[in-house]
Amino acid sequence: MRSDPARLRFEISARDGEARTGVLQTPHGPVETPAFVPLATKGSVRGLTSREVDGLGYQMVLGNTFHLLAAPGPDLIERAGGLHGFMNWDGAIITDSGGFQVFSLAHGGVADEIKGRRGEMPGSGAKVEITERGVSFRSLSDGSEQFIGPEESMEIQAKLGSDIALVFDECTPFHADRDYTAHSMERTNRWLDRCLTWHLENGPAGQAVYGIVQGGIYEDLRRESVEYICASGVDGVAIGGSLGKEKSQMYEVVGITTALLPPEAPCHLLGIGEVDDVLEAVSRGVDTLDCAVPTRLARHGTALAPEPESRFRLDLRRARYTTDEGPLVEGCPCEACTDHSRLYLAHLVRGEDLTAVKLLTIHNLTFMEQLGSAARTAIADGRYEDFKRSILSGASPWETEG
Repeated sequence: MRSDPARLRFEISARDGEARTGVLQTPHGPVETPAFVPLATKGSVRGLTSREVDGLGYQMVLGNTFHLLAAPGPDLIERAGGLHGFMNWDGAIITDSGGFQVFSLAHGGVADEIKGRRGEMPGSGAKVEITERGVSFRSLSDGSEQFIGPEESMEIQAKLGSDIALVFDECTPFHADRDYTAHSMERTNRWLDRCLTWHLENGPAGQAVYGIVQGGIYEDLRRESVEYICASGVDGVAIGGSLGKEKSQMYEVVGITTALLPPEAPCHLLGIGEVDDVLEAVSRGVDTLDCAVPTRLARHGTALAPEPESRFRLDLRRARYTTDEGPLVEGCPCEACTDHSRLYLAHLVRGEDLTAVKLLTIHNLTFMEQLGSAARTAIADGRYEDFKRSILSGASPWETEG
């Protein structure tokens, strides 16, 4: 691991078991951890302005390298002052590498894996080729032939000007056998070297770089990946790849991986954001997480709520909410809960009113920010496991102080 305060500094302030709270110091300000990181996939947290996201208490968002390459393109964003200037966001930004899109284009989603539809982009018939050089594919926007390799990914992220760039990797699917997973992990290691070489010679001086741990569900491969990454001189570590088919297996893989990391290394968990998963990840030493779940649920009329029996979800499309005059979630400080009833919000959802999407996005992101804030307080007070149990039993994040 390397440490340069001009790029990134991680200060751990308290530990409670494996859970810890601290501050990531970035060129665009501090990020208090543990923290959920909203997705600004195409240069916005969908439905909200950057000022609104800041007002909810968030200090970092995640930009999507693959989608920003497709439109409007990194050159235009660079001329607009990087992603910070482009979206008028003053806080920290972490950018992914495009590696997850390698997974989704080459292997498909879970349903595609089960049905054997691997190696094709749905609806296009375009093959995806993964080689040592990188990945060739057809553009989602105009059908043109495209290529992303380690150097290209780092160059795009340099033009985006993010505070933290992730190295280019291949995200293996859960169906992959051990041999494929091992070969993929080894290739990701070689890509890591190329990413760091490019960044050392060409990257922005203030941009930190995270390596990505691969290795699937195999402990020895995860160990090998961690050792390689930590010897390479990255600023932090992200956990990627398949984490298993079930939550229990995911928690085991995350715990195995974090236990292998240097105690001072900042750790980001990619693509995980269910309420219970966040709680379990933090208890295993994860510092930051990103996921599309809260904003995606909002677009489908679903609010996050302290209801573990329904996976912490409240589906406003259900008929029972069309006559419910109570608040969306009792005690939540967001405007959806303080200013409107379930009846009204259900009416908006059923009418496919964009106001519903905005209000539910505000609510869901408020819920996740409150969850992170309460977790930080609980860790500092030495009561994180009690806090976790209370949330998993149905307590609200804002009811767990002290």
